[in-house]
Amino acid sequence: MIRTIATLVVAALALAGAAAAEPLKLRVAYSGVPGHLTALMQHVPKDVIPHWGKTYVVDPIFIQGSGPAMQAQAAKEIDLAGYSYQSFANAVIVANLDIRVVEECLSDKAPNGSIGFYARPDSDIRRIEDVRGKVVGINARGSTIDAALHKMMSDHGLTDGKDYQIVEVRFDALPTALRAKRVDVALLNLPFNLMAEKNGEGRKLFTLRDALGPTQNLVWTAWAEFVGKNRAAMVDFLEDDLRMRRWLYDPKNRDAALKILTTVTKQPAEAFADYVFTVKDSYRDPNGDVDPDLLQKNVDDLQKLGLTKATFDVKKYMDMSLVREAAGRLRGM
Repeated sequence: MIRTIATLVVAALALAGAAAAEPLKLRVAYSGVPGHLTALMQHVPKDVIPHWGKTYVVDPIFIQGSGPAMQAQAAKEIDLAGYSYQSFANAVIVANLDIRVVEECLSDKAPNGSIGFYARPDSDIRRIEDVRGKVVGINARGSTIDAALHKMMSDHGLTDGKDYQIVEVRFDALPTALRAKRVDVALLNLPFNLMAEKNGEGRKLFTLRDALGPTQNLVWTAWAEFVGKNRAAMVDFLEDDLRMRRWLYDPKNRDAALKILTTVTKQPAEAFADYVFTVKDSYRDPNGDVDPDLLQKNVDDLQKLGLTKATFDVKKYMDMSLVREAAGRLRGM
């Protein structure tokens, strides 16, 4: 009897140890590739992401934009969300989410490229004022794109819902919606903006940077409780994420990186070859760092535009210690 009990205890401890050793499953939202890089992680060489499968694994979850991602994070259906600074502000001010910014996803900074709004070349829309009475397509409300549109329209005396209408369309469907005349103006992100300019299929009205100046376009956020509970695994994930960024941007890996993109997106390499992971692409900090002063300005600007009711101290909702620890491990690479 004693021996049986002892055997059961040992078995229970073994099961508990096995459970404890299970890697953290990170549910990560993404709205498009290659804007969001996380969906590429499982396809890069294993030595680029040495912690994958040991301390964490990523479950990429497609969500159309950062506004819907905020709702999913509030419901705890995802663990890591890429927020525009407008969604970040709404998460804090409106939803009262106790979240922390842990890493930069991508930014709109010179000299890198900036995406923008386009009209059809055969349309009568040549100035911002010509958008009066028209339909504008964006990926989702509550995004940096939404903020840029409101800012530029407001600067030219146009009001959402009164002078123009907004419809929400997936990033990859916006070019088709513009060509098919379902919308009169569309946000074209990379690579669709470059393709439209090259093929003469779009007339650029303005870029996000024209409207807002430099921005921390997207930042990665997680619940504060989740960060505290899973710090070690999160640092490992962020280290691998930074390793992947550096690998993707290394010219000697370009052919392999383009092949991964074709696998994930089902698009030909030619769709990305002219810009991706170059200065034509969005800016991605190699250390994943977020500029708190720029993020503060971006959030403050939302209040000035009337898109949020208040502003707040963004540093209280940032924990950059994880990504800085991760970057410290890679010093000298």
